[in-house]
Amino acid sequence: MNAPAHTDSPSATASTPANGLTWGPHMVLGDARMDDTHEEFLAMLNALLVTPPRDQLPLYRDMLVHTEAHFAQEERWMLATGFTPDNCHASHHATILDTMRAVEKHYLDGDNDIIQRLAEALIEWLPQHAATMDAGLALHLKDVGFDSTTETLTDPSRVRPATMSGCGSVSCS
Repeated sequence: MNAPAHTDSPSATASTPANGLTWGPHMVLGDARMDDTHEEFLAMLNALLVTPPRDQLPLYRDMLVHTEAHFAQEERWMLATGFTPDNCHASHHATILDTMRAVEKHYLDGDNDIIQRLAEALIEWLPQHAATMDAGLALHLKDVGFDSTTETLTDPSRVRPATMSGCGSVSCS
């Protein structure tokens, strides 16, 4: 499957990680619930970037909770539409969450700039992840008739259980 065509690449709108990333049509993947979740994540990330390091921990904890729910949501959708539990997209999520949890520990141990550094790294990471893994997942959901709002399939016979281990679609392995 091919990712949706965009007139602007997502990374083209971010001048530098410290300035954040602007949400806009270039980031839309075509699944309203996924897009809303990504927009919320981006708003939280941008808020971190403009918050002084000494005040970032509460915002960071909120973003971590949001990210855990965000990734769990996508992983439910993957399982409901034929992905194996150990697919590469879910593995990528686990790596990001492990890193985020480690960052909180380092911050508490006195590295007060680590949240800022991670936020800057996530600003660089998000457009690529969204344009590849999440775009593939959004297309797959559409192809199999999965409604992400109700988390139901219009025709469950269109999905073979646990047959895909790729990043977001059958063609991604």
